[in-house]
Order: sequence, then structure tokens, then C-alpha cells
Amino acid sequence: MRTGEPLPAVGQVLAALATGLWHWNTATKLVTVDAEAARLLGLPAEQATITEAQARARLHPVDWNEIVSVVGLAAAEDTVAEVRVRIMDERGRVIRTVRSRSKPSYDHERRAFELIGTLQEVTDPPPGTPASRRAVTGDWRRSREAFLLDAGRALAEARSTAEVLRVAAGLSMPGFSPDGLAVFGVEGDRLTIIGHHGHRPGDEGPFTHMALATDYPAAEVVRTGRAVYLPSPDHYKSRYPLTWPLAERFGRQSWAFLPLTVAGRTMGAWMAAFAHPVGFTPDERSVLTTVARMLAQALTRAGTAESERELTDGLQRSMLPTLGPEIPGMSVAARYIPTGGGLQVGGDWYDMIPLPSGRIALVIGDVQGHDVRAAGLMGQLRIALRAYASEGHRPDAVLSRASRFLHGISTTDEDPADLRFATCLYVEADPETGVLDIARAGHPDPAIRMADGTVLKQPTAGGLPLGIDPDADYPTTQLVLEPGETMLICTDGLIETGGHDLETGWVRIRTILEEHKGDLEELADSLVQAVHGPSSHHTTGPLADRREDDIAVLLLCREPEGCGCGDTVTVWPRVRRTMLTVAQAEPERVAVARQQLRELLHDWSSADQVDSAVLLLSETLTNVLVHTDTDALLVAEVAGEPGARRMRVEVTDASDDLPHKRRPGELASSGRGLMLIELLAHAWGVDPRGEGKSIWFELHEPDGQPSA
Repeated sequence: MRTGEPLPAVGQVLAALATGLWHWNTATKLVTVDAEAARLLGLPAEQATITEAQARARLHPVDWNEIVSVVGLAAAEDTVAEVRVRIMDERGRVIRTVRSRSKPSYDHERRAFELIGTLQEVTDPPPGTPASRRAVTGDWRRSREAFLLDAGRALAEARSTAEVLRVAAGLSMPGFSPDGLAVFGVEGDRLTIIGHHGHRPGDEGPFTHMALATDYPAAEVVRTGRAVYLPSPDHYKSRYPLTWPLAERFGRQSWAFLPLTVAGRTMGAWMAAFAHPVGFTPDERSVLTTVARMLAQALTRAGTAESERELTDGLQRSMLPTLGPEIPGMSVAARYIPTGGGLQVGGDWYDMIPLPSGRIALVIGDVQGHDVRAAGLMGQLRIALRAYASEGHRPDAVLSRASRFLHGISTTDEDPADLRFATCLYVEADPETGVLDIARAGHPDPAIRMADGTVLKQPTAGGLPLGIDPDADYPTTQLVLEPGETMLICTDGLIETGGHDLETGWVRIRTILEEHKGDLEELADSLVQAVHGPSSHHTTGPLADRREDDIAVLLLCREPEGCGCGDTVTVWPRVRRTMLTVAQAEPERVAVARQQLRELLHDWSSADQVDSAVLLLSETLTNVLVHTDTDALLVAEVAGEPGARRMRVEVTDASDDLPHKRRPGELASSGRGLMLIELLAHAWGVDPRGEGKSIWFELHEPDGQPSA
């Protein structure tokens, strides 16, 4: 049949039944209607071919959108598209309601629908009848499809048994919504109540632990795997006379008991009770059966997820330590958040180890992977590190032994190429002096938050990640944690989550450290909340839902003299200091030293003096690398009150050759270092040491407010 051709004689028969015939082709965007269909659409009662836009103008806008969705669903399922639509006149008033039934077909080449269908006027049923309830939600079939799609989506998203029960209680079935629900489970040979809705607390008492042999509908459903429909109290009473008194007191009129079946096994039963009589037509039984299947799948998924979460909770709790005894003069805070998905276990960990010397070791690390094997290797590696540290080994020896240990256990006979490695940062802290000895294995550097809020990332010497080379060396870097300063060490999950790389992620973390006002525990919370929102799993508590990577965080604060991690008012320290070594084989660290100095002077009132200090630092460090065979040690410090501070930069090396001023010619490429220092510094000098020397210079801050 082609668009525009006369409709067959069957149209005359349908017209006698007040039924119109129409044909719609979405490729040509034309609609052909016979005389009766034209009349129902509010057009002259004669056969006509109109455009799609003209037909759409006669329909209520909401109904047009529904037609499109129903047609697409019917074409996909190869079923009849049935929908109730309102017809509008030229003034936008509804003049009648018609029922459209059509059989759509889809042309894949033209990507278009073709429909041949009927139109028939319908009248609204009297209010209060079952038919009226169907009319409120629109056409029965349309409402059924929409309801099942919404129910399936909601149940699929439920992640716990409680959520599944809440979704089931909120389901509004088309035309016959139950006002009482109960979900029965099975334990041994008895029924249990998993959850219920529409009943008072305690109403479930008589049905809890009911024997499966009891003459009760839910028990029969579990025994037989077949649904039981009871359309009236008389049906219930005659079929289950012994247990009818238990149901009579609720005053319901109809009941449906359906099996909850998964993989051929009946795991329980679902009861839907109605305050009004329900005839349980084939359509209604179909909806109830479909919901019961979706409910069974959702409960199974939720139960599995809850078992996994319980397993994960126990596994993580057994592997993660509690922070040990209090450290005199220091405080420690830690957080751990596992990745989302799967068993939510991974390879990140932290530890705090009392040492025989009276010092404290802080360890943080990340084993490659987010699976059970990573978690297992993490547990073994943590125990090995704790054992090596407890034997009294220095940080470099602890990491060397740990790397050899991990290399030996991380390869498998099944897949020798599947070598797992781990990054690690090991800090040995002296509570009395604040001295920190740090060894690093491929891990992010620590950061220091000074008492006035200045934050510096501390570059430290490091080696390969653990487990790659069993003979790797791990040099030690020594820092001093001044009173009021806080050290942050973390895994890369804290830095890189949210699409950040190591640089942009560090900027975000640095801002949090600088702006936070509060104690150490609140600072730890702020760090993880800024990355993932409200904290849902710290050292204890429920697991987080979705994580891009594991996160482990350790904070160490040296408390005396107005600790900056706990005061709400800025406390300006007497001295702000940073240290850095530059080896002969690492000339690129001169750039790191310049950046460290700029960060140390972030609030210096004169930007020109900051530039001068950076230039003089480059000259002194380069002088050591070019004119000696030794390494350089940089110590930079700021002392005094804002607006009247003194900056001192000292570079020490092991060479006994003292520098001297030269008079370079105009074309000379060197020899101006000491001349620049003499010109730009307020004071400078060269101090011989017992072995080696130090070159230092000072700049004095001009009066004025610190720069932002």
C-alpha cells in the first residue's frame, strides 16, 4: 500500500463501527486518513492525505511524545503499538480522546517507520472503578511498558537489600498498586521475613520462622515454585482455612504470592496485598510475574554485594594497622579509602612502627593493582617491612631488603612475566629533635606545611619501586620537622583522582593544606573529602561506593610552640627553612632548588628581591658543580616578623678551594658570580669548614606587607 492511494473497502466496514483507518510513513512525513479517522481528528469527514506536522497539530503535545516512544518500543518487540491520545481543536481545547492501535514496521535502509492502524473514540469510565484507575495512568499497555522499564531500572540500581525493599515498596503498578508488600526468604526448612511494607512493626511476628510445611500461601509457593493468586477473602479462606485468621486482621481484599526464582532455584516468595478487589487478569499476572523476576535478581545481586562488602571490610581491617602509641611531642593522623568496584580491595597501605632506638617509623606504599592478589602482596610486604624495621635497620636497608623480598614472592610459576612492584616511602622520625630520615622507592615526595601555612614539596632522593631490582639501592634524605610543621605523605590516588595529573593534583592538595584551619584529624578529613566528597570510609566505617584509585594518607605534626595544624590564628614562626642536596650527577636539581626557594619566599614583600635571590642561588650552586668535584647542600631560611624579615641562603660543599673574585672581560662567559652576590646581597661571605666550605648571602625584607 502506497501513501496517497485510496484506502481499501475495509475502511467502510470500520466506519460503520465508528473506527477510522490511517497510514503513516515517517520517511515521506505524510499521513493518510479515511473519512472516519479524519472526523475523529477534527478534520472534514473525507479521505485526505495530510502532513505529519498537520496531524501532530491535532494531538496533545504530551501524547505525541508518548506515541513516538510507544511506536519505537513496539517496533523493537514486534508487537502492536497501542496508545490513548487527546484530540485538540484550533483553540487548543481537548475535544475527544481516541485509542490508536497500529502495527509498526521499521525500514533499516531508509531508517523510517511505517504504520497502519485504527482510531476509535473512547469515553472515560466512571470514577472509582478499576477501569478508572487504568484511565488515570493512560492506556493499560502503554502504562505497563513504562512501569516495567522504570521498575527494572530502579531495581538494577539498588545496591543493598534495604534499597531493593525501598524500591519495591515504592512501585506504582498501573491500575492495581498494592498497599502491602512482604518478601519471604528461606532458612533451612522455615520461612523468614526479609522485609515488609504497609504493615506496623511487629506485624511480621506470626510469619517469622514459619515451617515450610505450613498451610500458608508463601510456604506453598516456596515448596512448589508456582504463584498463588487469591482475588477475594472468600478464595483465601476456602483455600487456606488454617492460616486465614492471620491474614484476616489486615483487612485486604486480594493477594498475590509469587516465587522469587533465580537460576531455577526458588529463593523465597513475594506477597503483594491489595486494599481493593483485583481480578488478576492475564495482563496483571504478567506484570506481577515480571516484577517478581526482577525483584529476585535484584535481591540476589544485593545479597552478593553485601557479602563482598562484609568480606572486604574484614580483609581491610585485618590488613590495616591502628595507629600505635602516642608519640611525645608529635601527633599522627591517617586515612585509607579503597577503590570502587569489585571487592574494593587494593594494594595501598600505611603503617606506624615503634623502633628499638625509641624513634618512630612511618611507612606508606602502593602495590600495583586493585585486586585480591595486590591486597595479599600488600599484606605480606607490610609484615616484612615491619620485621626489617623492628630489627633496627636504617631506612635504606629496610627498603633494600623489602625490594628483595617482594621480587621473590611477586612472580608466579604460572606466569613468570606477571611481576608486581610497589612504591613506598619510609620515614624514620626522632620525636625529640624532629629529624626525619627518608628513603623513597618510586613514591611521590612528601610535603611540609610550615606553621604559617607555607607548603613546600620536599624533593628526596629515591630508587626504583620495590620488587623490580632485588639489588636496588635507596639513598636516604634527612630533613628537620620544625615545631609547628606538618608532614604529608600519601599515595598517588589522593593526587591524581578526578582527572588530575601529578602537577595539577598537587596544586589542589597544596591549596587545601594552605587554607585549612583546624586540628590534624580535621585536616585529614578535608583532604579526602576534597577528592571524593563526604568521607565514607576512613580507618573505620562503611566502604565508599565508587573510587578511581585507592587512597592512603599519613600526617605527622610536631606540636610545640603553636602547632600550625591546630590553630585557627596564623602563628608566624621565628624560622622558616628548607634543605636540598644537589649532586654532581644531578645538575637538573638546580631548577628544583630555584623552585624551592621561590616557594619558601611566596609571601616576601619584594618580588625583585625574590628574583635576585633565585639568581644568586643559581650562581652559587653552579659554581660548586663547575669548579669542584663534590656535591652541594642548600640550606635556605627566613627569620623574623613579616615586613622586617631576613633571608639567608647557604650552599655548602666538601671542597677546600675558596672562591675568589675575578675581573672577566666583556666577552667572558663566567666569573661574575661573586660580583653579582656583592652587588645584590645585603651581606655575604665564605666560611671555611673543617672539611669544605660554605658560601652564604643574606637579603633583608623592605618595610611593607607580605605579597600575596
